[in-house]
Amino acid sequence: MSSDKKTSGLMLMAMGVVFGDIGTSPLYAFRECFGVHSFLPLSPDAILGILSLIIWALIIIISLKYLAFVMKAHNKGEGGELALTSLLQRKLLKQDKGETKLSKFILMLGIFGASLLYADGIITPAISVLSAVEGISVVTPVFDSYIIPIALCILVILFGIQSKGTATIGKFFGPIVLLWFSTIGILGLLKVLENPNVLVAFNPLYGVELFQNYGKQAFFTLGALFLVVTGAEACYADMGHFGVKPISKGWFCVVFPGLLLSYLGQAALLIENPEAITNPFYLLAPTNMLIPMVVLATFTSAIASQAVISGAFSLTRQGIQLGILPRMTILHTSAEHEGQIYVPTVNKWLAIGTFILVLTFQNSSNLAAAYGIAVSSTMLLTTILMFVVCIRVWKWNKIIATMLCSTLLVIDIAFLSANSLKFFQGGWFPVIVGLILFTVMATWHKGRKILGSRLAEKSIPWDDFMEQIKEVDLKRVPGVAVFMTRSTKVTPVPLIHNVKHNHVLHETILLLTIETQNVPFVQEEDSLEIIDKGRGIYRVIASLGFQQEADIDEIISLCRKKGLSVDKKITYFLGREILISTPRPGMARWREKLFALTSRNAERAAEFFHVPSEEVFEVGIQIEL
Repeated sequence: MSSDKKTSGLMLMAMGVVFGDIGTSPLYAFRECFGVHSFLPLSPDAILGILSLIIWALIIIISLKYLAFVMKAHNKGEGGELALTSLLQRKLLKQDKGETKLSKFILMLGIFGASLLYADGIITPAISVLSAVEGISVVTPVFDSYIIPIALCILVILFGIQSKGTATIGKFFGPIVLLWFSTIGILGLLKVLENPNVLVAFNPLYGVELFQNYGKQAFFTLGALFLVVTGAEACYADMGHFGVKPISKGWFCVVFPGLLLSYLGQAALLIENPEAITNPFYLLAPTNMLIPMVVLATFTSAIASQAVISGAFSLTRQGIQLGILPRMTILHTSAEHEGQIYVPTVNKWLAIGTFILVLTFQNSSNLAAAYGIAVSSTMLLTTILMFVVCIRVWKWNKIIATMLCSTLLVIDIAFLSANSLKFFQGGWFPVIVGLILFTVMATWHKGRKILGSRLAEKSIPWDDFMEQIKEVDLKRVPGVAVFMTRSTKVTPVPLIHNVKHNHVLHETILLLTIETQNVPFVQEEDSLEIIDKGRGIYRVIASLGFQQEADIDEIISLCRKKGLSVDKKITYFLGREILISTPRPGMARWREKLFALTSRNAERAAEFFHVPSEEVFEVGIQIEL
């Protein structure tokens, strides 16, 4: 296949994953700029001013900030908040010879950004599906009372099919979204041809004049106007699946023109008929096309929601591997595509959160108030992280880096400030969800460090252990014993207990440590290190990328490939910690209790690492935090 054909194929697939979220913004964005939370009059100058701001927001934030700037900061081809955090962590730890206040600060920013993306994952399905179904009321008000039940039914189906994966339906996503952008572009173009005067909005002075004429009212409207770029982070987060070139080509060739024409058409319609503000998107379509448009919008909204839900699954796997989330069941839904996964726990909580939002807020206009804070906060965090990338990774001139990032920061702060004004209208929801998840993730990350140090206290250095067993007459029993351990320097506590209480050693002993690197993937030839400790004891260090999962069978197979004889009966010795909160220095007591609770509800290590249950021997260890 030629390079151009391959890029075009990836571009079509990217249509359905990367641009689904931003593609549904025309359903509600322009309407909200003059909706119940707006203070602007529906005058031609205000409409053109808003249109100008929309045009330049798309150019500056999507085309320049993300496609031309942020997407150059990738972690071995992977993008997204956690991938960017991992890139910086790796570089800073290497340059500074260890953990510093800056590296800790970067990690906290990454964790907070990830927590906000989960909040976005709850809001996006609710607002996208609701806004699409609300088109029924444009056809006839008879179905007004059925909008919420229909939206809930669609969401039930959407979350219900997640366990089936996107392998089967994924190939239809791209063509549907391509049809969507083509349709909204054509409808917008037809209205622009009737009123080409709206093209003057490409002049940024119209946006400047909006602030000069309306001041505070214009600033308040930035919160609604931000809805046009809420899918920007998806471009960065999904770059690992498609690459920069297909995403950029899709944006400039299809998505950007379709969005521009739709917003231009809605502006032309509103100048001609201000009463169309009730739903300018659907009123662009001829009457006989309304029902097909509602159907197409519903499909596209489901696709946009699917992209965010799948992104939450990927984010969860990265978070588990990076040690900021507890272990959860992760199921692969495709034998061909490693990235297609399903996380039942995350799917359940996303569904519950989305249903609550629909029943609480009732319509997309109310939900719009809750939508902007999470995404605008994430964009602000991305800009801060990018400044560190410019200085510490790319070694840019500090003046140039400061000027560029300061400009972007001013825009981000303006949008976040305007969105913050909607806090009591619904903006509180993503803030509370984000803070709760941040607390859980930060507590888990710190708790695992404290647990590691407490386990080290209960263990003994490996050399000391070897000296001790020389003085004891231990029976060697047949078979292979695998002791999983976090540290490569101390003796696993289950091994100490086995020697102390059973007075035996297996013929072959593997001390297995699984380490997650700050890169997405580790090649097979670099993924395993075997150190012979003598007396049939081997230390095995398995390295994984944060996009990979640990599988015991695969690790054992690699051991065999490297010449290690592990063909006899294998027994896996795992420690099961019983955590007790104490006044000891470390964390606040309530955080220790939270960590203990989260640990009890985390997936068992045997299940997470796919260890055959009949080959597991668990050793209970009481740990005082």
